[in-house]
Amino acid sequence: MPPADTGASVTDRAAASPQSSPDSSTAAAPDPEAGKLRPGGPGYRRMSFALFAAGVATFALLYSTQALLPAISGDLGVSPDQASWTVSAATFGLALGVIPLSAVSERFGRRTLMTVSLSVAALIAMLVPFAPSLGALIALRGIQGVALAGLPASAMAFLAEEVRAKALVAAIGLFVAGNSIGGMSGRIVTGWVAQAWGWRAALAAVGVLAVVCAVTFRLLVPKARHFAPRSVGPRALARTLGSHLADPLLRRLYAIGGLFMTVFGAVYTVIGYRLVSEPFNLPQGIVGSIFVVYLVGTVSSAAAGQLVARVGRRGALYLAVGTTSTGLLLSLADSVAAVLAGLILITAGFFAGHAVASSSVSRTAKTARAQASALYQCAYYVGSSLGGALGAAAFHAVGWEGTVLLGLAAMLGAASITLYATRKAVAERRLLHLEKAA
Repeated sequence: MPPADTGASVTDRAAASPQSSPDSSTAAAPDPEAGKLRPGGPGYRRMSFALFAAGVATFALLYSTQALLPAISGDLGVSPDQASWTVSAATFGLALGVIPLSAVSERFGRRTLMTVSLSVAALIAMLVPFAPSLGALIALRGIQGVALAGLPASAMAFLAEEVRAKALVAAIGLFVAGNSIGGMSGRIVTGWVAQAWGWRAALAAVGVLAVVCAVTFRLLVPKARHFAPRSVGPRALARTLGSHLADPLLRRLYAIGGLFMTVFGAVYTVIGYRLVSEPFNLPQGIVGSIFVVYLVGTVSSAAAGQLVARVGRRGALYLAVGTTSTGLLLSLADSVAAVLAGLILITAGFFAGHAVASSSVSRTAKTARAQASALYQCAYYVGSSLGGALGAAAFHAVGWEGTVLLGLAAMLGAASITLYATRKAVAERRLLHLEKAA
């Protein structure tokens, strides 16, 4: 607990202290971040590659059926909104599992939980291609989502504990960049494999990719040096979650993350249906290749730290909202070039907004960071589940325009929250200025 402030100035207290001398002033307390990982330092590169591989596997598995939805609909004879649950079940399972697994990570360690979660999810991925029906496929995908929950539940907290604060946004950006690579590679691979051998073979290919990523992660991830295990019971967990939810800034960040993911889930769940039908009539392999635009997300998430340094966190969020909204409007045109440009802007805006919001959560939470990050991930993937389900329902009812309208409504919500935070910060600065003037 910090000492009480008596009202004396720093200068007065320093003058009154018998220890205040030129020599003693240089004897500062040990730097608590001295042993943490930093760019260029030992272990940082291994950590980056390990978390990158985990990020690739997470998004490749989580959204493995997304580019295959038209093929699944055709083969199993189901509508787009029914098939979309093969995606939403996984993201909803992750949202359900992320908070309890964050408590498990407090007891057994972030590194251990990430290893187990990734291994189990990869094993389930090898069973998914053999699902005999849509119901069985949805059930397996839900279980896989719960297994994957251990990664986002631990990754942000692991980075916050092991990486220096100044390098945290960049480190999280690399993990998010792995997400974008995973999302891209999974969709491209499944698109072309499905065109040649069917959607079941495509899911098997993603399973093999996940196994490779799991082995890579386990071989490269460094040992945690700043983790202190502790037991988190149900009551303690509820108190911790309550304290995070009582923080207005964290609540705003959770809402922003969920709203950005609503757009992303809606657009990428439905875009395949749009591109394989009139007026485009693109083959499955080409539709899968459209997801190469995920590379834009790799760049924008990795550059989020530089963007924040230039325009601030709220400025970066405004830019992300504007970029995403512009992309949604562009995608309305019946032109492959316009749709592709729209997807590029949507992807860039989404990944930038996600990187800024998620790193802000890790920076804002001073205690129980795993639970703070878990709440963010819960909101994030609930947004994905709702976006996928509602976006597919809107498309089934009124077409692509309905999906775009849903996305614009979500971006209006994110912009409104950021504007509220901006006005609140301006008012607080003005009040502080008046108090100093008085």
